[in-house]
Amino acid sequence: MFVLVVGGGKVGYYLTKELSESGHEVVLMEKDRGRADQIADEIGSIVVAKDGCEGSALAEAGANRADVVAAVTGDDEDNLVICQMAKHHFAVRKTIARVNNPKNEPLFKHLGVDELISPTRMILGSIEQDIPVHELMHLAGLSGDFELLEAHLDVASPAVGRNPLEIELPDGCAIVAIVRDDVAQAIRGDTVLRAGDKVIATGRPECEPALHEALIGVVAP
Repeated sequence: MFVLVVGGGKVGYYLTKELSESGHEVVLMEKDRGRADQIADEIGSIVVAKDGCEGSALAEAGANRADVVAAVTGDDEDNLVICQMAKHHFAVRKTIARVNNPKNEPLFKHLGVDELISPTRMILGSIEQDIPVHELMHLAGLSGDFELLEAHLDVASPAVGRNPLEIELPDGCAIVAIVRDDVAQAIRGDTVLRAGDKVIATGRPECEPALHEALIGVVAP
């Protein structure tokens, strides 16, 4: 597999190094000549000292035959531009973008970026899992503006004692699994929710109040 990585920061450097050591063909683009030369001294001549936001530079780096383009610069706007050009001008099968500001995720999804990596959201998710708050936790963004969500049921939850299939939810959201005693379980006809269960659901942003009310019991603000 040929992967074109754009952005020679720590993320791009280690991603390129790991891919190369795993036997993949990889090229790293870094517009800062000094940084590009430094990386090339360490990992070899697979570094192209060009700006990935320029179509001619992407072509020179081999975007027209790349299986994956991963835009991992520290600038969300640059990453979006790179993925747009890769998808629409070079017909790259899969584009991956680093998104530093979670508020930019809907735009990236709307414009067709295949996969988003959000360090901010990942860290936030880890923090939320250790804080006993009565809110829906956002686990990950999915395609089509869907979110993967988690609700921790306590004894006051209106969902306790009910089968998830009987809980009425609007179109666009669904309960997909539960985690009980650290073991994931599929939803079955005889499943009965208990206090302490973690309920995994999917939904678009506009469905979150209904999920919140059904699983936690108070409409989210």
